Amino acid sequence: MNELGRKNRRLVVRLLAGAVLMFGFGFALVPLYDVFCRVTGLNGKVTNTGPVAIEDADISRSIRVQFIGVNNEGMPWVFRPQDASVQVHPGEMRQTAFFARNPTARRMIAQAIPSVAPAEAARYLHKVNCFCFDSQSLESEEQVEMPVLFVVDKKLPEHIHTLTLSYTLFDITPERPEDRVLASETRRSP
Repeated sequence: MNELGRKNRRLVVRLLAGAVLMFGFGFALVPLYDVFCRVTGLNGKVTNTGPVAIEDADISRSIRVQFIGVNNEGMPWVFRPQDASVQVHPGEMRQTAFFARNPTARRMIAQAIPSVAPAEAARYLHKVNCFCFDSQSLESEEQVEMPVLFVVDKKLPEHIHTLTLSYTLFDITPERPEDRVLASETRRSP
């Protein structure tokens, strides 16, 4: 094999190795991002869920917890918190609820994704019970109150006086063949 053939072969091997490495890096980005968010508290992901040991509340401090309900694009449900905000003492277990109504003519399934701001506070918010743990199914015109039971950890840094717990509601209803037919018919009509 001549010199040009060897150079071409080396180039092809390097390009293939680069493509494999790029694919592997792209595949690993999601778990790496999750680890990065967990370590830095970035993105306000709530990781403290489930049962929590009950301690005496720190009545010397009061934290304002705000609630926001947002629909993802294309989600037609009425979705809002029952309380815009509540005052809690760190270590005190509190319950609130979100209201949801399905105004459509069909059964729908939704999933709520939580976020906490400031992101630094996410590790100090413990959700004991939350509608976001499971998907929510509502029949046509059905409405429901969905509870959230939470505790703000007493270790919350002193400089944080307000937490915002936000939920984005996504439509995860499996698409049925008849839904596609109806959607394509509505697109054709003037």
